[in-house]
Amino acid sequence: MKRTPLTLEQLRVAVNEGEIDTVVLALTDMQGRLQGKRFHAPYFLDQVVDNGSEGCNYLLAVDVDMNTVDGYAMSSWERGYGDFAMRPDLDTLRRTPWQPGSALLLADLEWLDGSGPVVASPRQILRRQLDRLAAHGLTAYAGTELEFVLYRDSYEQAWSRGYRDLTPANQYNVDYSLLGTARVEPLLRRIRTEMAGAGLTPESAKGECNLGQHEIAFRYDEAVRCADHHVIYKNGTKEIAAQEGMAITFMAKPNEREGNSCHIHFSLRDASGSSAMLGDGPAHLSVTGQRVLAGLLATMREFSLFFAPNINSYKRYQPGSFAPTALRWGTDNRTCALRLVGHGQGMRVENRVPGADVNPYLAIAALVAGAVHGIENELELADECTGSAYDDPQAERVPTTLREALDLWQGSGVAPEAFGDEVVAHYANQARVELTAFDAAVTDWELTRGFERL
Repeated sequence: MKRTPLTLEQLRVAVNEGEIDTVVLALTDMQGRLQGKRFHAPYFLDQVVDNGSEGCNYLLAVDVDMNTVDGYAMSSWERGYGDFAMRPDLDTLRRTPWQPGSALLLADLEWLDGSGPVVASPRQILRRQLDRLAAHGLTAYAGTELEFVLYRDSYEQAWSRGYRDLTPANQYNVDYSLLGTARVEPLLRRIRTEMAGAGLTPESAKGECNLGQHEIAFRYDEAVRCADHHVIYKNGTKEIAAQEGMAITFMAKPNEREGNSCHIHFSLRDASGSSAMLGDGPAHLSVTGQRVLAGLLATMREFSLFFAPNINSYKRYQPGSFAPTALRWGTDNRTCALRLVGHGQGMRVENRVPGADVNPYLAIAALVAGAVHGIENELELADECTGSAYDDPQAERVPTTLREALDLWQGSGVAPEAFGDEVVAHYANQARVELTAFDAAVTDWELTRGFERL
């Protein structure tokens, strides 16, 4: 059953009583960020609820710096950089306690000529994969675990310092430390309680290994709703940190220490609402569960672009770290890319490959597509890894660079079948844009090694 934190009628009442004066209509871009408009609440109720709004279609055709770039079929100077329609999804309407007087909801994107949805939109990509899964009588559930590093510097101070010499919120490893995390509990508590006020379901907060690194976990949910909550939480957390004069980064690898992961827990239910993965096979997996894991493993390398979308994403994958390099599966085995966890109806697979820079819609869509691939092709599951997957010379490996991931994506036979040629081309271009920009940049590493000594 859908849960709507704020109904349209409740919004009307709140606007009439002066409690809410602003409504944010947001879309998720390729980078997993919220973009959109803030509306005067009465105007939103009078005009936008029924008619939607418009946004420039370059929002799905720019790099992370919002530069217009070449290579996108949907948006270019030649096509005039027109608009697409932003259709409010009223089921996502909610208050945002960290912005008093405001409410927020997400939009689905359609073309203004009525030709249909924007298929390269991340939310639409996930919906399409869920439709494919539904044809097998299955529903996907997911939970994302986002790690971040917290600094006592503001975002403006970090920018002015070139993101160097910042002060982490903790000076030592606070993994599971109650003493260390207590020092930033006022901020963590504010995030948890205000996200709950926005309709999310916080579970816990804990310290992590990197200096100033923390994780706040939320309860799993239906796949689209999980991704919706992820992007709302990520954006809102940055806004809350900024209000407190601090900065949070979700970079996959902000420094040479431990990276920021985004482990994604994934499970399937049948038409009765029961686990479709639980059974009498190896590790208590059903035949469906075995085929799902086999499909995930078979597509992991080709779909890496959706699990690790940036240059920096691949810096996480270091041998002997908790970021996986070997494409194996195991029961409660953190050396594997796929870790089987939970018991009974709570059985699920944890994909440990994505970093915190991931776009959740795309990553979950890749999981669903992999599951469907395994089911439709009746793939057999390889034996479980019971030792260290890092030491398995036969295991396939996570790509080590964005360039390798792009080659695998473009050479994939499964990706066009699952996502369609338009989506494959669109996100291949995104990777090429990033690689071109990186190849042209002169890094601090090059300056340090070469300025004087070469």
